[in-house]
Amino acid sequence: MTDNPDVFKDSLAAPGFVKTAERPAIDGGQRAALIRRGNEFFNDGKYEEAKRIFLTTGYTDGLMRLGDYHYKRQQFLEAFRMYWLAPDRRKTDYLTERMAGVVRGWLKDDE
Repeated sequence: MTDNPDVFKDSLAAPGFVKTAERPAIDGGQRAALIRRGNEFFNDGKYEEAKRIFLTTGYTDGLMRLGDYHYKRQQFLEAFRMYWLAPDRRKTDYLTERMAGVVRGWLKDDE
């Protein structure tokens, strides 16, 4: 693993987009240490820092917790993104249905 924190910048997509590139090679011990650090960030309210680590390590539990965090704040698209990356199909299916209902409502209003 590199000591350069910028090496992971390119593996994260801009908000609203999901980049599906291969994750950097991280051994088990390094991954566990990063996940612990990500959990510390999350518990300290440093959600963006936690997100970077959880995305880099592919830590599904952390991604689901971030999805729940965004959902509670009515940030549904970001919640959907985190659930999709986790992957938590039950929650993504639920949000897909809710978003489809919004679109149906818009279309009904246009009639």
